[in-house]
Amino acid sequence: MTDKTEWQGSSGQTWSAQWRRTDRGFTHLTERLLDRTREHDFRQVLDIGCGAGELSLAIARNRPDVAVRGVDISPALIAAARERGSRFGNLQFELADAAEWHADDENSPDLLVSRHGVMFFDDPPGAFANLAHQAQPGARLLFSCFRDIAQNPCFAEVIRLLPEAPPPMDPAGPGPFAFADQDWVISILRAGGWESIDFERFDFPMIAGTGDDPVGDAVTYFSLIGPAARASAEMDIAARERFLARVRELCERNCRSGIVSLSAAAWIVTAKRSA
Repeated sequence: MTDKTEWQGSSGQTWSAQWRRTDRGFTHLTERLLDRTREHDFRQVLDIGCGAGELSLAIARNRPDVAVRGVDISPALIAAARERGSRFGNLQFELADAAEWHADDENSPDLLVSRHGVMFFDDPPGAFANLAHQAQPGARLLFSCFRDIAQNPCFAEVIRLLPEAPPPMDPAGPGPFAFADQDWVISILRAGGWESIDFERFDFPMIAGTGDDPVGDAVTYFSLIGPAARASAEMDIAARERFLARVRELCERNCRSGIVSLSAAAWIVTAKRSA
């Protein structure tokens, strides 16, 4: 489980240092989310859990007439996002918890987006209720989240290589797979004041390694990012070397044309603010 305090500390620092790897991994998902934004007319965008800012940057770059605001609880990620977005006049990044964020008349969003940033709320119904309250009437919500871990070889295959299985994740608690169940997500959104809820299945290759040594690049990726990274960091040296050797074999089997990728499975969820 990755909770709020971890994102404010070590997890946020790791992801901010590795934003190039994480953005590369989500390349196809980002493109799909950007494509889905084109279904709507909007003037004010809120990017929830914006991380290092990739989706905010993509929207601001493609829509210079639109005001984009990204919020995240991680100081390190917001610092990275601000550095990346410094040349965009229509883009701002704010250190804030979206569950408590307040809009004013000038930044009340009519489109709320998130690339895998909504699964870590301590109180999801309360968070989405706050977001609905801050949004304009008729505002649209668009976010992505992982489906069940069993449908995500990019993580499941690496976890299987651990010498001991990690403790099971609480399906209702904060974490990367907390929004895997459709019925659970529907109940959260409805309780928070959202309607017209729809789900798109989106499968994509999670790119883990490229460059001159794509396998070595991918091994580094999996040792730093994802559910197996913490367990790997806590191993003794010999156990970690054995684990990473198995990860290397997995990456070698999944290296094609100089790219290491494993399948990932996401929901793309859309909804509308209730009247």
